[in-house]
Amino acid sequence: MAGSGNLRPSTKRLLYASRSGLEQSQRCPQVFSSDAFGTSNLEAFPSQILRTLFWLGDFVVWMPLDMRAFDELRKLEMFFKEEARRGCSIIDLYELVQHAGNILPRLYLLCTVGSVYIKSKEAPAKDVLKDLVEMSRGIQNPVRGLFLRSYLSQVSRDKLPDIGSEYEGDADTVKDAVEFVLQNFTEMNKLWVRMQHQGPAREKEKREKERSELRDLVGKNLHVLSQIEGVDLELYKDTVLPRVLEQVVNCKDELAQFYLMDCIIQVFPDEYHLQTLDILLGACPQLQPSVDIKTVLSQLMERLSNYAASSTEVLPEFLQVEAFSKLSNAIGKVIEAQVDMPIIGVVTLYSSLLKFTLHVHPDRLDYADQVLGSFVKKLSGKGKIEDSRATKQVVALLSAPLEKYNDIVTALKLSNYPRVLEFLDSGTNKVMATVIIQSIMKNTTHVLTAEKVEALFELIKGLIEDLDGTPDDEVDEEDFKEEQNSVARLIQMFSNDDSEEMFKIICTVKKHILTGGPKRLPFTVPPLVFSSLKLVRKLQAQDENPFGDEASTTPKKLFQLLTQTIEALLNVPAPELALRLYLQCAEAANDCDLEPVAYEFFTQAYILYEEEISDSKAQVTAIHLIIGTLQRMHVFGVENRDTLTHKATGYSAKLLKKPDQCRAVYACSHLFWVDDQETMKDGERVLICLKRALRIANAAQQMSNATRGSTGPVALFVEILNKYLYFFEKGNPQITVASVQSLIELITTELHSDSTSPEPATDAFFASTLRYIQFQKQKGGAVGERYESIKV
Repeated sequence: MAGSGNLRPSTKRLLYASRSGLEQSQRCPQVFSSDAFGTSNLEAFPSQILRTLFWLGDFVVWMPLDMRAFDELRKLEMFFKEEARRGCSIIDLYELVQHAGNILPRLYLLCTVGSVYIKSKEAPAKDVLKDLVEMSRGIQNPVRGLFLRSYLSQVSRDKLPDIGSEYEGDADTVKDAVEFVLQNFTEMNKLWVRMQHQGPAREKEKREKERSELRDLVGKNLHVLSQIEGVDLELYKDTVLPRVLEQVVNCKDELAQFYLMDCIIQVFPDEYHLQTLDILLGACPQLQPSVDIKTVLSQLMERLSNYAASSTEVLPEFLQVEAFSKLSNAIGKVIEAQVDMPIIGVVTLYSSLLKFTLHVHPDRLDYADQVLGSFVKKLSGKGKIEDSRATKQVVALLSAPLEKYNDIVTALKLSNYPRVLEFLDSGTNKVMATVIIQSIMKNTTHVLTAEKVEALFELIKGLIEDLDGTPDDEVDEEDFKEEQNSVARLIQMFSNDDSEEMFKIICTVKKHILTGGPKRLPFTVPPLVFSSLKLVRKLQAQDENPFGDEASTTPKKLFQLLTQTIEALLNVPAPELALRLYLQCAEAANDCDLEPVAYEFFTQAYILYEEEISDSKAQVTAIHLIIGTLQRMHVFGVENRDTLTHKATGYSAKLLKKPDQCRAVYACSHLFWVDDQETMKDGERVLICLKRALRIANAAQQMSNATRGSTGPVALFVEILNKYLYFFEKGNPQITVASVQSLIELITTELHSDSTSPEPATDAFFASTLRYIQFQKQKGGAVGERYESIKV
């Protein structure tokens, strides 16, 4: 036996003799003979320790029992130390314990005494350790052998002949320590793998569970290896890693291969992994097809990514060893070797590789695009991904560039990015589109060119159009609204100071949103319209049109585009929305002094009102929008304005409910009195509108009296009084003190009438109006003089 030359000859004989003992079937044999130890020595052993030694021959697979046994053996070690301190020869003890009748207690005793032997330094540590690791082969029962060697590893870890250790030996001392741990690891792994073949086939699942619980006993050896100070990169590369990987590959056991590969990645330094990528990655394709290699490689790439992030000084090392190329090639080989690898495995591997690339080489977009291209190539011809877990990983894969760069524009430079999206089903496409839009919103990214807008809409087409033919009415309403609102917000993010380019962007958006179907248009058309109107006003604000009459971007061309865009809403149908947008465009045309264009937009609004809007509430809202917009228009000549005003007052008088008629008619009075335009102040027509409103209010009161037996709402009269006061204050000569006074007296009479129902809101409204008159009186000045004659 190598390494035993420094031991006494009698010790050598005992070591050789004990190896032939193997396991004996006797239960609780005599551990020590009185002839060997002497009665006094035997009686000196604590009874608790003796019981533990008897028990070790038959203990079962439970970690708590293992811990209890080791605790008792530590007491035994203390006993041996004490014996040695009292003068007992440690070499004699080392020989005497080998007379134990049962081999398992014998070897536990031998390891315990061996620990004391090494500490005594009466023999080189490497010789004792070599004897112990060789002797441990006497136990071939997988479970008992594992625990025995685990105990050997535990008692020897602080006694290895490492550099700087008190047990350091000659020049090869580190190699001796490494050899001891590797040999112990190799034998433990063989025992651990052999466990699966013990017992009947029906208990295989139970045995696998037990093996899983015992895996840490094997992995501790690798941890010990990583803690040896003398294991530098060269020794790790030349000896440690090849020996460990040889054992991993040759054992051909799924559980062992996965666990040990994970251990290698976790316990050894990142720098070592980086410098030995060839060796480590070369073992991956040789693993069993059932091994979860995606998790192993993902953890490796995650550790390397963290290593790169720890300091910028290590980045040149990654370039020097060509880490990206090696990882990419290794992933390709693993996928080829494991032909039955599920889709989620492929996706996870490339997702991890992309994250590694973005962390280590953020400036190399070609690397990121290469990863996506490799992914597309591997999945080519396999159609849509149906595995929900795999689709989530694809979303993570595509989200990684967005999270890294915080800029969709950078992601748009990846030519393979949209090709990956083609593997997603309609639902996941929508999820990915939402992620992209959220990234743009979060980072306030402005997409500046029509080309990039085109590319972006290709990425989010899951929200723009139906990819799988699912009718819109079968989609959850709330989800649909949320999706389309996000698209609407996105359209507002498109901007460019160059008007020509912005016009191209608008045309690109229009092309895409008009293919979205009638249900999407009410969400997507308005933001496009307002973006176009923003450009219109920008062009109008310029002192001189830099494009000239032949320029491709002019307000007239934009208004033509707007007309076509709004007309698409008529097929929805969404007449109320279309009417609002027509009025917005008319106001913009007014600002550009384009009377024909403004008139055309008003005409379209009137046509919609007459032909499409039939709901009474919608009509009330629409007529007030028309009146409010028309009141702000200054571009119309007398003829066009009279035509539009006449139609508006006519619509107002034809509303279904009298109160609605009244309010619309007195609102029309503002069409004939515009403060900042002297040519648009017609006091007489204002008075006509107000008197007409009074007649309608009186008719509403009579109808209420006929149907309910009480006077109708007096609030209408108070509202009309406020209109009288407005025009009275503005200096309309047709609104006299007498007309205001008579209206006040009418309201007072109606409020105090016995047939009038109490209306607290109306009373408060009227009281507030009278206080306003009183305030104006007290205020004085030109306005105050007007109010002096009004009695309240």
